[in-house]
Amino acid sequence: MSAHHVELVMGMAVSIDVRDDVDSSLASHAVADVVRWLHHVDATFSTYKPESPISLLGTGRLTLDDMSPEVLGVLALCEDLRDDTDGAFDALVVPAPNGSTLDPSGVVKGWCIERAAELLEGHGLRDFCINAGGDIALRGNPTPGEPWRIGIRHPDEADKSAAVVLGADRLAVATSATYERGAHIIDPATGAPTADLASVTIVGPDLTYADAYATSVFVMGLDGLNWLIERHPDYAGFVITWDGRAVSTPNFAEHRAS
Repeated sequence: MSAHHVELVMGMAVSIDVRDDVDSSLASHAVADVVRWLHHVDATFSTYKPESPISLLGTGRLTLDDMSPEVLGVLALCEDLRDDTDGAFDALVVPAPNGSTLDPSGVVKGWCIERAAELLEGHGLRDFCINAGGDIALRGNPTPGEPWRIGIRHPDEADKSAAVVLGADRLAVATSATYERGAHIIDPATGAPTADLASVTIVGPDLTYADAYATSVFVMGLDGLNWLIERHPDYAGFVITWDGRAVSTPNFAEHRAS
């Protein structure tokens, strides 16, 4: 039987939708493992929690020597992304709620949900969707022979979709936008929020990178689509501008419902 669970964590609702025809106890156990993981990540990486390891590091109360391999791995990932994006993604210059300028949130959510999907797979599950505030990891199909359908919210009309992404087997969909939280995405070059675009959606094989690339392209502006084409052709981008234009990379058509 299928299972559905919504957990309030990391300041948002995370929905876990399992469609495998499996014993309910197996599905419940798998979902419980994911819930524990989500709260562990929140306790470790939240810049809203002054006693989280990332806050203690950012405010100088702990050093890198005090960090777990998990935290060091995420920080190394942030360094790789900074180099890859020519500084459009930079976790070391983002003003954080804890008063520091260390905030890896631009990749932690995608990384966390991708690991959550791996947890479900480790329990033998193959057909599921995890949605964390618009960052989505898909596996398999919702019903046999049918793809998942993921709507990209219209920036001006919350009850409408600007496009629909079709996903089957394995797919990640990540959206960066200002319509939920206002102008909160920081341009590392200026240290100020940027809102030149209405929304950016990135589609590809791994939510860790789709999430980070969505943030990066949002900072880069429309030129970010050219960066994506040149550097990461296995990912597709879809951008909505404030004047209502929809611009996408050519390979986005492979994922878009007609």
